[in-house]
Amino acid sequence: MPPLSVGADKVTVMARIVVIGSGMGAMAAAARLAVAGHRVVVYERGRTHGGGVGRFERDGFRFDTGPGLLHLPAVHRDLFVKTGKQTLEQSVELVQVDPASRHLFADGTDVRLPNASRAGVLQALDGAFGAGAGERWSDLVNRAREVWDATRRPLLEEPLRADWRVLGRDPYPAAPVRRGRLGGLFRRGGAAGPPTLAEVARRELGDPRAAALLESHVLAHGLDPRSAPAAATVLPYIEQTFGTWYVRGGMRALADALHERCRQRKVEFHFEAEVTGIVEKDGRAAGVELADGSVTEADAVVSGIDPALLPPLLGGQRPWREGDVRPESGAGGGTPGRLTVFLALRGARPEGTAQRTVVHAPDRDAELAAVFGDGQGLREPCPRPTVTVLRPDDPAVRPDAEHEAVTLTAVVAPHGPVDWTDGAAAEQDAQRLITAAEAAIPELRGRLLWHEVRTPADTAAETGARGGGVPGPVLAGADGAFLRPANATRIPGLYLAGGWAHPGGGLAHAGMSGALVAGLIVEGGDWRGSQ
Repeated sequence: MPPLSVGADKVTVMARIVVIGSGMGAMAAAARLAVAGHRVVVYERGRTHGGGVGRFERDGFRFDTGPGLLHLPAVHRDLFVKTGKQTLEQSVELVQVDPASRHLFADGTDVRLPNASRAGVLQALDGAFGAGAGERWSDLVNRAREVWDATRRPLLEEPLRADWRVLGRDPYPAAPVRRGRLGGLFRRGGAAGPPTLAEVARRELGDPRAAALLESHVLAHGLDPRSAPAAATVLPYIEQTFGTWYVRGGMRALADALHERCRQRKVEFHFEAEVTGIVEKDGRAAGVELADGSVTEADAVVSGIDPALLPPLLGGQRPWREGDVRPESGAGGGTPGRLTVFLALRGARPEGTAQRTVVHAPDRDAELAAVFGDGQGLREPCPRPTVTVLRPDDPAVRPDAEHEAVTLTAVVAPHGPVDWTDGAAAEQDAQRLITAAEAAIPELRGRLLWHEVRTPADTAAETGARGGGVPGPVLAGADGAFLRPANATRIPGLYLAGGWAHPGGGLAHAGMSGALVAGLIVEGGDWRGSQ
């Protein structure tokens, strides 16, 4: 093999690149690097690819163990266009979900939000919450668009800048000053600094149901609306603007298609092959050591695992510099996980059923305390959490037309603060999810053939994520508290991809991380993203 040219940490000839892990971000990087002419080998400690995008099968029923819907499909369209002849739509079947979501509230309010329709959402909210509710929501989304415009490139399309602290300023614009009942002028928003998402929800939307609707977009990513910056309004903006999509056969079909694209580009995969060390030579990452004692030399190493797990692989040294964004610390990183219940139901899926229904918790404070703590580190089970009910209209996920596969999901505290290995306690919480889901599925328990429960402990065992946490996307504001470590580390030749690195979690963001890593390796450390 010819020597590697690393004048600016840039690969200018064919190089051997080792990728640790086969999650979606890691595979996105592998495919892009392979098509650039490099020899790429992937080592995965598990038995299959996809990371958190897995599948559970039983008795002809098939369930996604990770995300069930796709947002920002343009990220994967670009990935498939740049790495082969077949487009994304030629590789998987994408279906636009409509309505995008149905929301059920404790007072009986039932609202269906159309997919990617600003006018339709406004009309639906006016009908459900009263005149003016749609306009207030629309005004908020307009301000969220300013967040998107200000942060899209530095947060999603560029490597994390060295002066990342400038991203600690929240770009969410203040709502207009308006006159109060007593004639005085006041401004909506936090009085003592940038508002949190919860403050924005309360002050700009007014109706507690509309506030819960906004907060649910943030909670779904494992973020606490009481501490998330107002810039988190960009999350519902993205969904409402760019739409919600389903992959026929389940989201695992997307992972399979990406794995196949990697294989077509001659990426070499080794499963049940755990990396136990990263080899350094002359101050550079120079390969990996495996659990069987063998060593694979490399010109660059891409890590698709949580950066907080890297020091043991580096002889105890940390791959980040003083002043860099650090991985979260503590048991499980404090990142919430997901409690998931798979339901096998007898009886056909009724016509007109919404694919995604969010059953909102009746006690918001109790739910947030259960997931994030009550301020004193205490967590008590929430009697009725917010539950997302996924009911895909897809023959590929059920044994026949007379059965239905349903997935229930709730955001919960990670393994560590809660003992998710306690089967009896996990089953008790699963029953809470089933009870909540009865609001969306009449006669649910009478249709139930069987159910399976997956906890954060299961996620931790299968993916290696600390505490079974699921990383959320990066956000501007909050002094950089919602940023992730940069893709390039202080060790030349060592890069970070996937949801635990910049630009954070979620299928789209993981795909972006793969693009950023490939750009840094191919174009050099001074690369600032595609123009």
